[in-house]
Amino acid sequence: MVRRMIFPLAIGLIGCAILIALGTWQLRRLEWKQGVLAEIEAEIGAEPVALPEDIDPSMKYLPVRVAGVIGEEELHVLVSRKQIGAGYLIVAPFTTEDGRRVLLDRGFVGDMEKDAERETGAATVTGNLHWPDDMNSSTPSPDLGRNIWFGRDIPAMAAALGTEPVLIVAREATGPGIEPMPVGTEGIPNDHLQYAITWFSLAAVWLGMTLFLLWRIRARTV
Repeated sequence: MVRRMIFPLAIGLIGCAILIALGTWQLRRLEWKQGVLAEIEAEIGAEPVALPEDIDPSMKYLPVRVAGVIGEEELHVLVSRKQIGAGYLIVAPFTTEDGRRVLLDRGFVGDMEKDAERETGAATVTGNLHWPDDMNSSTPSPDLGRNIWFGRDIPAMAAALGTEPVLIVAREATGPGIEPMPVGTEGIPNDHLQYAITWFSLAAVWLGMTLFLLWRIRARTV
């Protein structure tokens, strides 16, 4: 009887060890990701600086404060928000006091407010530089006739509005009726805890199956 139980016991213990090791690794990954997110959040919330002269994607999340003029032109980016529904991000040109022209993500309006008149003109904007990961191979091309975009395609939007390919996402209101949607870490995936729970659950199931098999072997040989 003992000999018949050795092989399934070994397989059971090895399987459990592998699954527990995978769960433990995911917990280490969770700790690492939480540290990364904390660093990003600290960077996002830092004291704003003037808009740098030379800008590149390595400056993602950089807080800036700029004075200038919000243009009347707009691009509307279709989005959906939990518990609110469909609406649009309002992207407008922003001309700084020194004559630079960049993109400004002013924030969110509801579906019915897409074509409403909005306050423009002189403003001081506080926000963060951002290169959003909105676009992929399945993102539809913009409906230019209806002025509906399906992602913040920075180069294409810059070409459409005649700006630098630079986006500032406002973190404070830039006018009545527009809800700022500041840059945050919400969109950065952090599923390591769920993965760890899955691996540990599988380890428990594997152990249970192993014990059941050993019980069956013992019952048949008694």
